[in-house]
Amino acid sequence: MILELVDILAPSLGLPAWTLNLVLILLIVGFFIAVIVSWIYDIHPEGGIVKTEPVPSGKSEGTTGTSNGWKIASYISFIVIVGLIVLNIIPHSSNRNLEKSIAILPFINDSPDEENTYFINGIMEEVLLNLQAIKELRVPGRTSVEQYRTQNKSIPKIAEELGVNYIVEGSGQKYGDRIVLRVQLLEGATDKHLWGDSYEKEITSTEVIIEIQSQIAQSIASELQAVITPDVKLIIDKIPTTDLTAYDLYQRGMDYYLDYAIRNDLKALDRAESYFHEALGIDSTYANAYVGLADIYWDKQYLSDYYLTENFLDSVPVLLNLALSYDELSAEAYALRGIYYRFNGNDDLALKDFEKAIRLNPNMGRAYNGIARLYIYSDFVKALEFYHKAINIDRGQRLYGYFLNLGLEYFIAGFLDKSRHYYNEALKLVGDSADYYIMMAQNASFSGEDNRVIDYAGKAILLDSTRGKDWMAEALLRLGKRKEALAVYESLINDMNERGNFDIFAHRIAYAYWINGLTEKAEYYFDKQIESSSGMINLNRPWAQYYFPYYDLAGVYAFRGDKETAYENLNAFNQIEEVPYWMDVLIKRDPLFDNIRQEPEFKQIVRDVEAKYKASHERVRQWLEENEML
Repeated sequence: MILELVDILAPSLGLPAWTLNLVLILLIVGFFIAVIVSWIYDIHPEGGIVKTEPVPSGKSEGTTGTSNGWKIASYISFIVIVGLIVLNIIPHSSNRNLEKSIAILPFINDSPDEENTYFINGIMEEVLLNLQAIKELRVPGRTSVEQYRTQNKSIPKIAEELGVNYIVEGSGQKYGDRIVLRVQLLEGATDKHLWGDSYEKEITSTEVIIEIQSQIAQSIASELQAVITPDVKLIIDKIPTTDLTAYDLYQRGMDYYLDYAIRNDLKALDRAESYFHEALGIDSTYANAYVGLADIYWDKQYLSDYYLTENFLDSVPVLLNLALSYDELSAEAYALRGIYYRFNGNDDLALKDFEKAIRLNPNMGRAYNGIARLYIYSDFVKALEFYHKAINIDRGQRLYGYFLNLGLEYFIAGFLDKSRHYYNEALKLVGDSADYYIMMAQNASFSGEDNRVIDYAGKAILLDSTRGKDWMAEALLRLGKRKEALAVYESLINDMNERGNFDIFAHRIAYAYWINGLTEKAEYYFDKQIESSSGMINLNRPWAQYYFPYYDLAGVYAFRGDKETAYENLNAFNQIEEVPYWMDVLIKRDPLFDNIRQEPEFKQIVRDVEAKYKASHERVRQWLEENEML
């Protein structure tokens, strides 16, 4: 009976059951010691019994000795209790004082049938999402931990690499409709077992699966003394579909989708799409499946030849709105819709959706990254703040991209050393990559190191023949190597034609043709730049939101001698509030503006641009100093 009471009380007190049992045992032992000492107190130190003295009037015989004995017994009991509190609570306090950061490693499929891996993965994913919803916890996403599925590293090493204090391991077996699941919580630094449990259930409904996942999340949260609010309880107890077959099909689709996300396997993307459609064929109200399809359509259309069409990604908001009509607690739907709004120039709507996603899932690195990108050219400090938050949360596959984004933001703000630092952090994660060398080429280009630009761009081209050619060609032009530059640009043109997507560097290609005496081709690409920039402005694409297409149009018109239209676009560009470092450098050396460079109106615009850049740079410098990051 007492042991059952301990099991009930322990979780509510935030203590493991074994601790409460130990407290109970020691209190009982302490009580008996106190009784014995109170009796011994009535005996002389020599071992004799206390002599009875005449008792003053009004007092009972023996009262003083007994009273003092019980006082000592009370003192001893008090000391024992205090000692127990110190001995048992201090270790707990050390756990409580640790940041509540926790990584859920890929669960192991112990079933004899390898086919069941997707199901075990699905449970792991949902447990992870449940824990991510708890504000006090920092929980890296699925792509952060997937790398450890096949790596045989120690728990302390994994915890160190992911920057977490706790690790969750799990394994499961599925036999027909029966599942056996074992989960344990470990202290990252020591590999010490903190909590564990096993679950054996007959899967008669999706409610059974959700209940298991909810129990695991609640037990872990209790062990780490993290509060599950009523709102979070609604999220982790949410039933996504009542149909087991639809649930099963969705989990299969998610397994393929994550395979695509991790290994860029396009065939896996098609398989995922097929499973999501099948799931919706059974349950047309299955919100998660709509979100899955929206993610797939986004991946398939983004930066394709649809970019400059009015129906770019139109299917994405339709799917996400359907998802949210069936499940208003879908953080994933809000995050992706926020990204969609950002790409279509609806920054206010994008920010609202990103904030909703973070309220539902405070550990959604994708949403923090989305907010950072909202501010990439409009508020450098906010962009840096949110990029750092994304990096602090997501330590997996996305970390490489986050490091590159953060390096780019420091480059934009004019802190080239910090920029190179984060590019190098990205390099450590994946080794040589075209992305890394292109970023370094960009950095060197605006630092006036054209020979280094050619070196970095050449390395990028060796890794990906379609990348880095624009940077190399521009550096060659600045070095006076016109023919070599044009040859590189013509190679870039072939790549563009094969890809079939838009390009924003047509005016640079046009200039290369012009200085090589090929004016007809030059005019063709100048016209192409006008078409591209005007299209981005009319459709309010992100590049237009930063006013850069106006700058490109101004360059074309200035070069052609149409000063009125050039200044019209330059004044539109001059609405920009925060000027990036590279723009401050570019406007001062851009050969397209040589026809008007000495004119007072152009000089004033250059001064405006420089002043805005310096103000932005100073704001970032102050922020870095305040946060002891400089």
